Amino acid sequence: MTTLPIVPVRRWGRWAAAALALLAFGGLLYSVAGNAAFGWPVVLDYFTSPAVLAGLVLTLWLTAVTLVAGFVLGTVLAVMRLSGNPVLSGLAWGYVWLFRSTPMLVQLLFWFNIGAVYPRIGLGDWFSFDATNLISGTAAAVLGLTLHEAAYAAEIVRGGILSVDPGQTEAALALGMGRLRILRRIVLPQAMRSIVPAAGNLLIGTLKGTSIVSVIAVQDLLYSVQIIYNRNYQIIPLLLVATLWYVLVTSLLSVGQHYVERHYGRGAR
Repeated sequence: MTTLPIVPVRRWGRWAAAALALLAFGGLLYSVAGNAAFGWPVVLDYFTSPAVLAGLVLTLWLTAVTLVAGFVLGTVLAVMRLSGNPVLSGLAWGYVWLFRSTPMLVQLLFWFNIGAVYPRIGLGDWFSFDATNLISGTAAAVLGLTLHEAAYAAEIVRGGILSVDPGQTEAALALGMGRLRILRRIVLPQAMRSIVPAAGNLLIGTLKGTSIVSVIAVQDLLYSVQIIYNRNYQIIPLLLVATLWYVLVTSLLSVGQHYVERHYGRGAR
């Protein structure tokens, strides 16, 4: 009996679509590289300028502080949300509902102008501070970003905890372990497999979201380039400087996220 040869299906449409996509992408690159309006020499001049680098450092600092403080507060909120105490659970739910329902810009403007609502903050007349001087632009940015981040971090941590088999907790309780130790030594390490991917996405979103603090005159990366192009009117080149820095830092964070995910996913493999 003769064996008929196996002929692969010729997918001409797929190759044609790929060729058209590459042609369009090449045309776009040529247009961007050859368009003098983008001002690539200006981009190179200002890419590592002291003012831009200072704004980048502040952006990275805001991102790090917001991430750490937000996840610490978010973990507390997640544990409260899962608590059997209806008061704690209700308060945590209300916090998440409020801060996820309010736009970030509104929150920043509120904390920046908190002195109009509470001129003095403290404990009575003997221990208080002038809120106008206490809440600066940077302090308002840290406070607003952290409280906003904590609401989303709480849901990420809560989802990670719920992904752990309840039998793990029951077995630990049967061995006489305390609930706090169970959470710290058994539940959270296993929950990290679900928490890390969402936390990485939240980190990248926070990095880009810090640009909103420019509306309250905090000299982050975006505000720094805005100050420069308000002087020299090179708007597009300076916006490209900020864009390239955001792309570079985001790419590095994505690489780090990949290795952290691989570390916590060892058991699954």
